[in-house]
Amino acid sequence: MQDHHDMQDQHGTQDHPAVHHQGGGHDHPQPPGGTLTEPPAHSAGHTGHPQHAGHGQHDDDHTIHTHGQHAGHSTAMFKNRFWLTLALSIPVVYFSPMMAHLLGYMPPEFPGSAWIPPVLGTAIFLYGGQPFLKGGLQELKDRTPGMMLLIAMAITVAFAASWVTSLGIGGFDLDFWWELALLVAIMLLGHWIEMRALGSAQGALDALAALLPDEAERITDSGTETVPVSELNAGDLVLVRPGARMPADGNVVDGQAEFDESMITGESKTVARGAGDPVVAGTVATDSSVRVRVTAVGDQTALAGIQRLVEEAQASSSRAQALADRAAAFLFYFAAGAGVLTFIAWTLMGSVPDAVTRTVTVLVIACPHALGLAIPLVIAISTEQAARAGVLIKNRMALERMRTIDVVLFDKTGTLTTGEPELEDVAVAEGADPDAVLALAATVESDSEHPVARAIVRAAKARNLALAPATGFTSLTGRGVRANVEGRTVHVGGPALLRELGVVEPASLAGSTKAWMDRGAAVLHVVDDGNVLGAVSMEDAVRPESRQAVAALQRRGVKVAMVTGDAHQVAKAVAADLDIDEVFAEVLPADKDKKVAELQGRGLRVAMVGDGVNDSPALARAEVGIAIGAGTDVAVESAGVVLAGNDPRAVLSMVDLSRASYRKMWQNLVWATGYNVLSVPLAAGVLAFAGVVLSPAAGAVLMSASTVVVALNAQLLRRLKLNPSEVR
Repeated sequence: MQDHHDMQDQHGTQDHPAVHHQGGGHDHPQPPGGTLTEPPAHSAGHTGHPQHAGHGQHDDDHTIHTHGQHAGHSTAMFKNRFWLTLALSIPVVYFSPMMAHLLGYMPPEFPGSAWIPPVLGTAIFLYGGQPFLKGGLQELKDRTPGMMLLIAMAITVAFAASWVTSLGIGGFDLDFWWELALLVAIMLLGHWIEMRALGSAQGALDALAALLPDEAERITDSGTETVPVSELNAGDLVLVRPGARMPADGNVVDGQAEFDESMITGESKTVARGAGDPVVAGTVATDSSVRVRVTAVGDQTALAGIQRLVEEAQASSSRAQALADRAAAFLFYFAAGAGVLTFIAWTLMGSVPDAVTRTVTVLVIACPHALGLAIPLVIAISTEQAARAGVLIKNRMALERMRTIDVVLFDKTGTLTTGEPELEDVAVAEGADPDAVLALAATVESDSEHPVARAIVRAAKARNLALAPATGFTSLTGRGVRANVEGRTVHVGGPALLRELGVVEPASLAGSTKAWMDRGAAVLHVVDDGNVLGAVSMEDAVRPESRQAVAALQRRGVKVAMVTGDAHQVAKAVAADLDIDEVFAEVLPADKDKKVAELQGRGLRVAMVGDGVNDSPALARAEVGIAIGAGTDVAVESAGVVLAGNDPRAVLSMVDLSRASYRKMWQNLVWATGYNVLSVPLAAGVLAFAGVVLSPAAGAVLMSASTVVVALNAQLLRRLKLNPSEVR
């Protein structure tokens, strides 16, 4: 096992504000998996660079390149077309003779007033209907009929029939201008709502790329020169200053520094890198300058490898077809078949005008507004409800898939644990008092800003222990700290400190410290004038909420697994504490992705919960990727769901919401399609012999009524309680 007691100081003088501390240096070991520093968001000089500025921003102007029916469309496009179409629809509806007759009013008449619906309706058809016409044509070419083709068919038939009526051809009364306008407006609204729920695959890759600095300091014979990272070549010598990110993969040739590699390896503790050691692009030199010989650039770096994994994983998880599209495909065949049969039947009965009227009515009302809004409305309300519970739903399919999840795979550090060191236990030599030993350790640590030091001081204050004044605080690189307390020299540090001082751990302590180290805890000894008084163990604390989250998931029939880069003994200790079903330990970044694939290979549907860059391929590969909001940009971008806080119980909110919203989706779809199953035959005239015929106007009104029912049903989701603190 890696020695956790010979770590160098990661809190020395640094220029980057994200890692700089006011106190003196500190050289404590770090608990496995404990995040003791917050890595800088970007290297010096990076912020504001046009190449990366706002890399995490994907607003309404973001173009969606996947998801079939939305190919090449943007949220802004649907929004803009909706508002203009809505504005044009108002006069179309108001001046429509059919609407005026239905509502019993007389629209004003003036020269050209009769042409307002045809002219504006044509503009709506050509402008607002363009996405649906293009999408329908593409679905027709691909032989995959869905929502776009169904809408395109309805508005095209309504457009043609309305012009025939407006021009007085054939004596038909098929004025559908108002229905055409409202149908296009409502469908644009539905797709606008839907597009806002879609996640962005490109955002994850942008965030990964942003981990690299824009420039590097290349060392030449005449000194150093600042060059774009793209100009670096294998063999170049670069200078990496404290707080800066590595611009490429390489080997250290001069100097020694603590590197934060958490964004690549998943290990939150810094790693000492000296001459001959490899370093990876995107990692951070936290405390000292080093000179590095570049060995890999561009596509050959480890970071680029993670990018490729994200691309592949996202491609593999984007093949699912939306529930509404499946219903739309059914309705297309149903409407087309009903239309053909209607025309043939009425023609054979010798009434061609009735055949045309009945067929047009069937084809127009076969595309209900309710179907266009059934899914988007549920998703929009679900998204709002989830946000109130601290859950951001980025991908519409994540909401649908979560109800089917068989296992939730949690990353350990920062997700199930706090990612911060906590004092776990105190052991003392014979004759010593535990409180006195802890108070002495806290006294020595009180001048340090190191997270381990703060954890010790915090534990002492929690026990109301009095701290004596300390002077002469000194950090001992790689060993520990020293201070003078009431005329005595007191040291606090790990095994390296004991070796330097030439003291031996008392046998009365050995049993406790060995058990701690077997768990993977960091062990600090308290040495008073050469006498070892006791020791404390520091561990990455398990979140209290994690126990509730694991138990609640298991009660819902969902298994819980954990993946971590930490040692087996650390992982097993946490898993035993939380009663987790399966553990994957000592897992490298690529292997996290493989562990998701391994679970999927067993036939399990996986939700992955993580917070680091190294989690992003696994987040994208899983059926549902859930990022902790406090995690890195790339993890957030790779996931379909983001937890705004660090409470793992919010995963339960997602499960409950998914199941409830899926029920609402089905209820709405059953209503929307059920309306068609009943109204289309009536519009076709199957009960005409009994005097029951659904007129075009009545069919259009009923279609609008079905939309109201769907909207009201979706509103019932607001009654769902999703407070994570009330999880059972």
